[in-house]
Amino acid sequence: MKQKCIILIDGSNFYYKLRDLNLHNLLSFDFTKFSSHIARSKNVVSACYYIGRIKQDGSEKTGKLFNSQQKLLGSLRKHKILYQFGYLLKSDGIYHEKGVDVQIAVDMLVAAYENLADRIILVSSDTDLAPAIKKAKEKRKIVEYIGFSHNPSVAMVSFCSESTLLKKEDIEQFITKS
Repeated sequence: MKQKCIILIDGSNFYYKLRDLNLHNLLSFDFTKFSSHIARSKNVVSACYYIGRIKQDGSEKTGKLFNSQQKLLGSLRKHKILYQFGYLLKSDGIYHEKGVDVQIAVDMLVAAYENLADRIILVSSDTDLAPAIKKAKEKRKIVEYIGFSHNPSVAMVSFCSESTLLKKEDIEQFITKS
């Protein structure tokens, strides 16, 4: 029987790692192929992308950000990737994402405690997830960290059961050329 897995993608973390590689056009990213690639023939029960919800405040900037986010959500739906929202908190003119890592941790624990998956594939370098990773492993779940070789989280490598570090060449195959 194929091992069941879930894929949890920290959207902001993912975006900034791709941006570092100059590969940040998420609208041309093939999440379907990416999910298959990182699952390596396991049965993907679900894949979820976590992102801070953009709220419009009447400004041109938030209007553009909102429209971009709506296009991204449409792309995720096309690839059958679920999404969950955190929120954005504006502080000193800078937006900070809140609630996303908590939602990822909750979903990780639900998967572990309700036996929804044997393997939790975590595309995030957020070390705040360490307590949830520890609990999932105590429930005999494999927690796999998917990171990026140009900027890996050594802590996440040590916290997780397994790690895969992707190179730029690994990612480029998921960017559809327009």
